[in-house]
Amino acid sequence: MSTILYTQDILSLPEIATLAFFGAILADHFGYYLGLIFGPHLEKSKFARSREKNIKKSKEIVLKYGTFSIIIGRLIPAVRSLVPLTVGISALGKLKFSISDFCACFIWSCGLLLLSGGIGNVFLQ
Repeated sequence: MSTILYTQDILSLPEIATLAFFGAILADHFGYYLGLIFGPHLEKSKFARSREKNIKKSKEIVLKYGTFSIIIGRLIPAVRSLVPLTVGISALGKLKFSISDFCACFIWSCGLLLLSGGIGNVFLQ
C-alpha cells in the first residue's frame, strides 16, 4: 500500500514513514493496555486455561528478553499484533514498554521507508 501511495505521488516517503510510525505506536499501546487491563481476566477464562502452557511460555519469554522481544516482535509480521498484548498481560513496566516500543516502531518505519523507496524506484524505471 505504501508503495502505491509513493509511486502515485500521493504521499512522500517521509510522510508515509511518519504516519506508519505513529500508527504503529498507537496500535501497540492499545494492545499493551488491553493486555494490562484485561490480562488477569483473560488468564482465568476457559480459553486461556486450555492454553495455559503456551501463555506461560510466552510470558516467560517477554519477561526474560523484555526490550529485545518487543523490538523483534515488531519486525515479525506473524506476531506483530500479539506481542504488545502479551507484554501487557506479562505486566512489563509501562515506561520500559513505551521506550522499547518507540525504538521498535522507529526501526520498523525506517525499514518501511527504505523498502518502499527501493520498490518504488523499480516501478518508476
